Order: sequence, then structure tokens, then C-alpha cells
Amino acid sequence: MAICSSFCPQIPSYFKQKPIGSFPTRPLFSLSFKVLSSQASSVSAKDELPGRIGFLGMGIMGSPMAQNLLKAGCDVTVWNRTKSKCDPLISLGAEYKPSPEEVAASCDVTFAMLADPESALDVACGKHGAASGMGPGKGYVDVSTVDGPTSKLISRHMKATGASFLEAPVSGSKKPAEDGQLIFLTAGDKSLYDTVAPFLDIMGKSRFYLGDVGNGAAMKLVVNMIMGSMMASFSEGILLSEKVGLDPNVLVEVVSQGAISAPMYSLKGPSMTKSVYPTAFPLKHQQKDLRLALGLAESVSQSTPIAAAANELYKVAKSHGLSDQDFSAVIEALKAN
Repeated sequence: MAICSSFCPQIPSYFKQKPIGSFPTRPLFSLSFKVLSSQASSVSAKDELPGRIGFLGMGIMGSPMAQNLLKAGCDVTVWNRTKSKCDPLISLGAEYKPSPEEVAASCDVTFAMLADPESALDVACGKHGAASGMGPGKGYVDVSTVDGPTSKLISRHMKATGASFLEAPVSGSKKPAEDGQLIFLTAGDKSLYDTVAPFLDIMGKSRFYLGDVGNGAAMKLVVNMIMGSMMASFSEGILLSEKVGLDPNVLVEVVSQGAISAPMYSLKGPSMTKSVYPTAFPLKHQQKDLRLALGLAESVSQSTPIAAAANELYKVAKSHGLSDQDFSAVIEALKAN
């Protein structure tokens, strides 16, 4: 697979419209951005950001992502199944529409951050879904984590309306979403990628364009498969250190300073040793991503025994009522044995 990586600073200093030759009518929308600060908050006049942006899904990730767009001065219209979750965004100046269809119809580009493939497909293509409000000159950017076939199905529905489609799942959880430090793994219409790049740079720290639809979904599943397996192994290490009389907090320090250091360990370790799991990435979503990654591996006959074992551990954790806890709560499944 040819992979083209494109790292950009937090907010690029050139916000100029990209040519969109594949669109049969007017350009997607005209961008006349003012140069923004690294905090993406120095622009407050919405007339400097004329493109209308839709955002579907106000969960743990979607809400802070939409907030960052609002703080950067974007004109944002929001929707969520539970309207009350939109209230904080409305108080910041967002407009609300009662259906994904109405959001898409009123906006130039619509982002969607949904919990799972079923929700992503329903919001995009179901009754009063976004596809019903799409058309030539519009763009749909799905930042949810879904499997490749689901992403391709959504893409076909969107493109059938004459709209453009980009999948852009993110690497990062609640805090990176709040801080605008997400990593976007994009694939699909390159013209739409070029056009929405300034918005991705408001919400994230880097972005990768990976070619055809399905490649972004695959990359995200591989990343989350690695992450879930790492957390399962880390949990085993914490409990083993306790069992043999070591201080698990010292283990966290040792791991964090060595060759196997990863930000996840130093971030999650201290709370895990206290059996506290503040939710940044729900455990049920980690298990879902492992399940999808195992399906991806099966489709190409790739053996993934470590990820398969980790998936079983997360399933046990779910059976213990830990679905809505942070995925680091998987350690509790090991304590039960």
C-alpha cells in the first residue's frame, strides 16, 4: 500500500482554497482564512470563515472536536441523538438542526463522529440521514472508527448524490481531542482532503493521506489493535509486580523511562495502580476495535494470536460491567481470575 504522510503544523499559515476539479458544480466552499495562532483561538469573527461546517455526534470525542472548530471562529451546525449533549456547543454559538439530513443540507462539509459502524451507517444513510441532505459541491468527512466495508458503503451513498467523501478516523482520545492534538488517518477524495485540511489542523496535530477509501479505516484498526494489546500486557505487568511484592508505581516509573516507554503507560499507570479508571476511551469501544481488527486480519489470512487473546480479556471485562469505564479497566478482568 502506498502511504503518503503529510505532517502539518497545528495551523498552517496558508489557508487558500484548493482546486476541486472533480466537483461538477461550484467549489465545495470558499476559504478565506486569517492566519490563526497555534491555539486556534485568535479568530473570532465568523465572517473570516465563511464555510458552513456540520458536525454529527457530540460524544466524548465529537464534542471537544466541534468546540475547537467553534473556538477557531468556524460556523458550526451540530446534531446529536440526545439534544441536550448539543447544549454546550449551542452556548458557544453553534446552530442546532434536528436531523443529520438537515445539518448536511445546510452545510458545505459535514463531519461525523459516531460510536460504531452501525451508528455511523445509520446516521449517514438511514432515514433522515446525512446522505439525504448531500449533493454536488458538498463534502462528508467520517471521523468515526469503522471497518473498511462500512466506510466504502457510506462512501458509495455519498458519492451517489454527487457529493465528495473522505474517511478520517482519528488516533487519540479525550484529552488529545480537547487539546487539538489528534492524528487524522484519511482516505478518499483527495480534493476534499485538500479543502478540509485547515479544519483538520484545527482539531489535530498531524494528518496522513492514505489513498483509497478503506485504507484509513484499516490503519486505525491496526493502531487500536496494537494499543489494546499493549494495555492488556501492561495490566498483567502491574498485577504481577504487586503479587511478587514490588511497588507497581515504581514499575510505572521504570517502564516510562526505558526503551518500551509509551505515553499511555505514564498517563494511565498511576490511576490503574489506584483502581481508578476515568473514561477517556471507553472499554467497549476498545473491544469493538479489536473485534474489527481481528476481522480485518481474517480477511487477509493474517495470524494475530496476541490481539485475539487481548480481545477475550476485554470481553471478560465487559461481562463484569466495565463497558463504560476507560479501557485501562481491563486490568479488573485479570484481578477476577
